[in-house]
Amino acid sequence: MSTGSKTGSSRARARCEDRRVRLYLSSMWLGARPELFTAMVGGSRRGWLVMSALDMTDEENRSTEARRQVADLAAVGLQAQELDLRRLTPDTVEEAFGEPDFVWVRGGNVFVLRMALARSGLDRLVVEGLGADRFTYAGFSAGACVLAPSLRGLEHCDPVEEATDLYGEVRFDGLGLLDRPVVPHLRSPDHPETELLAEVAARYEAERQPYWGLSDGEVLVVEGGAAPVVR
Repeated sequence: MSTGSKTGSSRARARCEDRRVRLYLSSMWLGARPELFTAMVGGSRRGWLVMSALDMTDEENRSTEARRQVADLAAVGLQAQELDLRRLTPDTVEEAFGEPDFVWVRGGNVFVLRMALARSGLDRLVVEGLGADRFTYAGFSAGACVLAPSLRGLEHCDPVEEATDLYGEVRFDGLGLLDRPVVPHLRSPDHPETELLAEVAARYEAERQPYWGLSDGEVLVVEGGAAPVVR
């Protein structure tokens, strides 16, 4: 796992120190520390599930996965409903979004997810809401990766064509809530993309690009303006 240089760690702190950002970012599923996630969530512990990273799959698979995510969250005391970004626009997303206690973003294709966030306007609400400490953002794989400044390099694993087929374009900018890319599923032999993502990590290292590397089970946690910590 590479967490980069001391300079990189300082930059990470600088991105979050002026706001009480709450992030729980897993490599796979809820990760090994779901109690850290639930401890961050206040209020009635009700929130949104975002499935947009699977928008390129068939509806049956997408619905099955949505039910699985809702059940997994319920098992740790969190109540979620799906927020279907395909039905929202920048003019309607704010009213639909309301005031959740958390947002859980499922993995899949990070470029499909990024386009869905942009087209619906949820990207703006996430950045603004986290800056004002209105909710906790959590998710795994692509749900974590999309928070980087740039998604460049991840096209080695996630086909950009899946985004262009759906939306006619692709974006490589992330939401910029982290200081560096996230590379999930490293050293995770049970995951089918572990070798591809090891190659992504190797390319970042060759380019001296710091990154947050996570194996399945590990989580990246940011809370209260502190620098990100891998647990």
